[in-house]
Amino acid sequence: MTETAVVIPGYVAGTWTIDPVHSEVSFVVRHMMVSKVRGRFDKFEGTIVTAEDPLQSSVNATVDLTSVNTGAPDRDNHIRSADFFEVETHPTLTFHSTGLRRDGGDFLLDGDLTIRGTTKPVSLKLEVNGIGPDAYGGTRAGFSATTEINRSDFGVSYNGPIPGGGVAVSEKVTISLEIEGVLDKAE
Repeated sequence: MTETAVVIPGYVAGTWTIDPVHSEVSFVVRHMMVSKVRGRFDKFEGTIVTAEDPLQSSVNATVDLTSVNTGAPDRDNHIRSADFFEVETHPTLTFHSTGLRRDGGDFLLDGDLTIRGTTKPVSLKLEVNGIGPDAYGGTRAGFSATTEINRSDFGVSYNGPIPGGGVAVSEKVTISLEIEGVLDKAE
């Protein structure tokens, strides 16, 4: 059985810096069992290395957890507290990829996610949105990725009961990434 080569239009092997101005790291969590609350992180950084063989590419990223922004300052301060992220002790979330693989017509980016000092493997469904020239004479690449985690697996286990049963915040958290990388150095 032979492996079909991965072909991505406009693909460039090289090292890319994540452009935080044109990227977003966000999350969604169910609140009071009836609605979804969305938030994002305003500060993050990372490097993407696209290899000659796309399946050998890698990603390393750091998110500043103090920059959480749900649009409600009191809630953001609570999320920064020891009840959730405990940013005084664990100010960042990190992701280090361990592999990229095909899943049918999709890609899965496997890696180690660290939150509150706990590292667990995760897989992100990855979409390559495009690679091409920018208006400044450089090259940009766009990616979308999503995953779902159980926050308790990372020691983020605070929860308040609500009258009639249920909890204030679901265990399941959906993480979504919209990433634009700027080519630093082509291989």
